[in-house]
Amino acid sequence: MQLGTVIGNVWATRKEDDLRGLKFLIVQPELPNGKAVESPFVAVDRIGAGNGDRVLVTRGTAAANMSDASNLPIDALIIGIIDSIDAGTERGE
Repeated sequence: MQLGTVIGNVWATRKEDDLRGLKFLIVQPELPNGKAVESPFVAVDRIGAGNGDRVLVTRGTAAANMSDASNLPIDALIIGIIDSIDAGTERGE
């Protein structure tokens, strides 16, 4: 799992049939202290996250298997909206 902040939306009027009805958001990966790491990526959102929300994301096979019906062609899925993070600063985070 990975922490991140939603920084934008992606609108796609034409997409694979299995992806209809799903919302796509741009997520900036972050450390627990909010420092950006890596490049932003697109994640599917089914829980109602919005711009500026800190989120928890799963990537890879776990994201593609979000539905019992089939393996969806996605590689990132928002699985939680973060209320708070309590992390130590011993390692410079």
